[in-house]
Amino acid sequence: MAVKIRLTRLGDKKSPFYRVVAADSRCARDGKYIENLGTYNPLKQPFEINLKEERVKYWLSTGAQPTETAKELLVKANILKAVPYVAPKPKQMPPAPKQKEEVTESTEETTVTAE
Repeated sequence: MAVKIRLTRLGDKKSPFYRVVAADSRCARDGKYIENLGTYNPLKQPFEINLKEERVKYWLSTGAQPTETAKELLVKANILKAVPYVAPKPKQMPPAPKQKEEVTESTEETTVTAE
């Protein structure tokens, strides 16, 4: 079973409120989850993050993978260290094979005469 740390949406229309949960990756976004790890309220200024740090660290140690948004929240809550983005090296095309140039010298000379 692949476990993900992700957000599940709560709240009314146009007023989102999120729970940070550990869930099976095959379950729906707002579906069944294994454990509630905290909350995230983006509407408060500044935004509010409440997490159970010990439980988050436990799930990370057992191999749970956070989603991109959950990873950003964990970095902001100082649970994960920010990993700098390293751009992948561009793939280079292999060099074209060199073709042997065949130089053929013709021994016959062609002359054109006007008649």
